[in-house]
Amino acid sequence: MVKFPEADARLFYRKFVCRKCKSVIKASNLDVLAGKISCRNCGSHALRPKRKK
Repeated sequence: MVKFPEADARLFYRKFVCRKCKSVIKASNLDVLAGKISCRNCGSHALRPKRKK
């Protein structure tokens, strides 16, 4: 996985993935939980955090 915290922050910090069209969006955690952020491509509000493999 990630070997140092700078890489972890660059790859996963504040990044969310749309559940419908799988596009990546960088946004605030609180805004996503409140439903203020929508997908640029499809307009969906269903977002999930980017998965760490």
